[in-house]
Amino acid sequence: MRVLYLYKDYYPVLGGIENHVKMLAEGLRGFGVETKVLVTNTGSKTVQETIEGVPVVKTGRQINISSAPISLSYPWWLRRLERDVEIAHAHLPYPPAELSHLLCGRSRRFVLTYHSDIVRQRVLGALYRPFLWQVLRRASLIAVSNPVYIDDSPFLRRHRDKCRVVHFGVDLERFAVTPALSAQAEQWRARFSGQLLVLFVGRLRHYKGINVLIEAMRTVEGGHALIVGVGPMETEWRTLAAELGVTDRVTFLGEVSDADVLSLYHAADLFVLPSTNRAETLGIVQLEAMACALPVISTELGTGTSYVNQHEKTGLVVAPNDATTLAAALRTLLADKSLRRTMGEAGRRRVEEHFTRQALLKQTLDFYQEALES
Repeated sequence: MRVLYLYKDYYPVLGGIENHVKMLAEGLRGFGVETKVLVTNTGSKTVQETIEGVPVVKTGRQINISSAPISLSYPWWLRRLERDVEIAHAHLPYPPAELSHLLCGRSRRFVLTYHSDIVRQRVLGALYRPFLWQVLRRASLIAVSNPVYIDDSPFLRRHRDKCRVVHFGVDLERFAVTPALSAQAEQWRARFSGQLLVLFVGRLRHYKGINVLIEAMRTVEGGHALIVGVGPMETEWRTLAAELGVTDRVTFLGEVSDADVLSLYHAADLFVLPSTNRAETLGIVQLEAMACALPVISTELGTGTSYVNQHEKTGLVVAPNDATTLAAALRTLLADKSLRRTMGEAGRRRVEEHFTRQALLKQTLDFYQEALES
């Protein structure tokens, strides 16, 4: 089986979808699948490279429009690469890739992983909508990370018969505790000695709700929020923390190494995902935190966030855009070590049962086989 993955970015660019595509492209090669990746480069030149055994083409980009890189050579490369594959697997939303496939696609089957509706860009979303309907009609099958989103999305509801739930997965071995990891975690705890650590990991985008977390931290004594990641909202949110006088309780760590992210998961007392709208469909970082037995506080968005983090079982679920409620949840968990341990252990079990890397790869293979037989 030969599969081509279509998206906008790939390693070393880090993000939930980027990591997901990398896990599929690398992991399925172990099952005899010949995988390739087509994305855009961060610069203007097109490069071909092999990353962990996976051939990757990164086409030169000319401009970015609302976080969507535009590469004039992307359609040409797509047409060239799709001649030799059985399945083209696009990860939505990335309109240039989808439009390129509509115009130039030549694979035997076209499948999608539908990560999110376009929520914020109303004008561009309206322009994109007719193409999206066509893309959904063209697809043989559509993978969705959780059953909630199939009914929640106005686009997926009409194509429910083609939707299949394929859970995202994490590599549990990556989060195994080692002496070196424990030592790094202890260094983080020593740096913020005497404070209970609230961790966020992710791109600092408009829907991540860090502004709500910053406001909530005003009334969370003894807690310290560590913000890992960079993005377009970083400057604004740093300014907000200073204006509200909580820089002694909120630290922006910026972009850190993978080793540091792992050690922070093990150093923290709880994880928070305070997202504010439906652009957050699941939150793979929740799975990573739960794999480290961290309790989670997330928000109820009508998507998969509370499908992963189960209220009062693996953590707490609160209303979005509500700093008062978020602060109360933070205080509740930070005050009860036993409750944190119980919820953290439940979260680890949930990942082991439903959200492992091996389960993802097996479900994806079945998904591809069904597409080829349809």
